[in-house]
Amino acid sequence: MTTGLAAIIVHGGAGDIAETRAPLHVDGCLRAARVGHAVLHAGGPALAAVEDAVRALEDDPLFNAGRGACLNHEGEIELDACIMDGTLRAGAVGALPPFANPIAIARCVLEDGEHVLYAGEGAARFATLHGFRRLATGDLRTDAAVERWKAVLAKKSEPNWAGGTVGAVAIDSSGAVAAATSTGGIACKRAGRVGDSSIIGAGNLADDEAGAASATGHGEPIMRVCLTRFALTRVSAGRAAQEAAEDALAELARRTGARAGIILVDRAGRVGHATTTKTMSWAAITPDGEGAGV
Repeated sequence: MTTGLAAIIVHGGAGDIAETRAPLHVDGCLRAARVGHAVLHAGGPALAAVEDAVRALEDDPLFNAGRGACLNHEGEIELDACIMDGTLRAGAVGALPPFANPIAIARCVLEDGEHVLYAGEGAARFATLHGFRRLATGDLRTDAAVERWKAVLAKKSEPNWAGGTVGAVAIDSSGAVAAATSTGGIACKRAGRVGDSSIIGAGNLADDEAGAASATGHGEPIMRVCLTRFALTRVSAGRAAQEAAEDALAELARRTGARAGIILVDRAGRVGHATTTKTMSWAAITPDGEGAGV
């Protein structure tokens, strides 16, 4: 069983979820948080908890990750994901062709240990060699993703996805932290584009000396300011998780004018979440109980 330290928080993406659909996204996040927390409750490691939570979000067609991922300009699916533990072990994939759970492939990259990041067809070959099955775009494509793709092509909608990038951060009973982030990226992105979710220190970061963070939003500005690294630097300077989350988004806005969302857990097991977009679905389970919102 865990001590009072163990905690997990997940997000379902920053954006502009329709009011009528917001409860669905919140429920999806809460289900995923419970999946991850079950690992922590059994005394399992934070790394397994965040992987399982993100896998649950990838399998949920509401979110822009795995099944339900947005389509690029050619109408294809390319996936980004990263997972990291607090010892600085990490694995990531970028512009990955359709596979059911890119976060599981990222975990395999981490465990293999030779490289940190594989992209495109190289990532697909790595996945296939390690027993993952490549899918057709139609296996992951949803009607909602097609409608969004058509709307963006017709310039009737913004490229950012209302239920965007998904992520999870956790701390386990030993005090170890981990982070996982997965996304289909931006609707109608150019083929081969890799966003912040694959990039350590931008969309995803875990460090036992500070905490763990997962970001969501427009990837290019997030990469330019190294958003999750900035947030955890603030934690190292003495800021609590919530304060650091807010500081990071303020810095992003100051330097780039961009909006985004972020979740954090610090070494004390305190969680934080913040967004400067209209919505960001999230759910957390801590020793104080469950919480969720949008």
